[in-house]
Amino acid sequence: MQKTDTSSEKTEAERLNQHCSCVTLDRHAITRSLADQLGDDADGVLSSPAWDQLFSDVAVFVPPPDLGQMKATVQALETAAALPGYQRQVLGWAPQSAQFDPGPAGVFMGYDFHLGEDGPRLIEINTNAGGGYLNAMLARAQSQCCGGSTHVAGAEDFDEEVTAQFESEWRAQRGSGRPERIAIVDDEPASQYLYPEFRLAQQSLRSHGIDAVILAPSDFRYESGTLYGGGKRIDLVYNRLVDFGLDASGHSALRTAWLEGGAVITPNPHIHALFADKRNLAVMSDQASLQGWGLSAENAELLRSGIPRTVLVTADNADALWQQRRQWFFKPVAGHGSKGVYRGSKLTKSTFNRILESDYIAQALVPPSERLVLVDGKREMLKVDVRLYTYRGALLLAAARLYRGQTTNFRTPGGGFAPLLLKSANTTG
Repeated sequence: MQKTDTSSEKTEAERLNQHCSCVTLDRHAITRSLADQLGDDADGVLSSPAWDQLFSDVAVFVPPPDLGQMKATVQALETAAALPGYQRQVLGWAPQSAQFDPGPAGVFMGYDFHLGEDGPRLIEINTNAGGGYLNAMLARAQSQCCGGSTHVAGAEDFDEEVTAQFESEWRAQRGSGRPERIAIVDDEPASQYLYPEFRLAQQSLRSHGIDAVILAPSDFRYESGTLYGGGKRIDLVYNRLVDFGLDASGHSALRTAWLEGGAVITPNPHIHALFADKRNLAVMSDQASLQGWGLSAENAELLRSGIPRTVLVTADNADALWQQRRQWFFKPVAGHGSKGVYRGSKLTKSTFNRILESDYIAQALVPPSERLVLVDGKREMLKVDVRLYTYRGALLLAAARLYRGQTTNFRTPGGGFAPLLLKSANTTG
């Protein structure tokens, strides 16, 4: 009987991340893949300055037990979010639009982790997590390196799995069948940094028999219980907006369609309120409350140990947080894209005073792991952020972002999206 040495797996993955400088990305292959999928329309994407900054040349090595722990944490979170007591707590501070629940679970859930010294720690949850289609294409453009026997973490048939999740969202609200037309929606979509992903999603859905259009909120109108976009009936909205409650005046057609059930919208205000409001992290790591609501002791312990301590920033704890600020990361409760996020060690008193006037959480600092890259022939260490893309708790794809600075970004030379490669240690009999 074989057994796996978990500590050896972790040590081997760390060694490769610290010392392996192999270029695993075949940039010609990923360019060909985009051209094959988008045809003549690929030229606009390939000529964009953003294209060359999206992908790192290296992969990130992760021991299988770490991936297993991240998956277990996600499943524990999904179980906790279904508890009536938990829902009463977090919906109590959610907007009115989030109280409506027609059934969808939210496509492309994104769970972001840092691989700390004591194992993976959940940093935040995103309900409109970007990068899934891009990372799937990236995973198919990798070559072998000195890491030896490895494989990419995630679904083998990504496009089929993603199409199935959209169909599942439809059935959760409509009962049967599948959507005929899906609108991929964001503010000024063509100017978004991840616009190439919108095009990949559109092509993938069309290749699986579902019409897909890319629209801005101003392209919609809602009449007699039906949502129209660009003059066509829209059955399902793939929502990439960061107006999580659909409260902005320019989003009124989508808001009405959501509240009246005139279209299936995913992800939606209800799912964001259950998972991605950052105040929820304080609840999700509260072991006593979770067990009081009926969560198993095992799952409650998983969340206590897997989520850094998180507290709401209030006048009552302001003095203590300021004194201990180097131990904390400060985040706005409804933030996105790292906006308004501050590492405590970088805070000035005036900035902290502005935080006290807003809605913020403080999260115990978990330094990210690092990955060696070569930039213009020079060795540099970049920070690593790991994201699990899931649907109903099941893993679709795992990927990483490499960056320098306080928060994740696509401005770092040598950084960008990177695939996760699972590295196992030698087994012994």
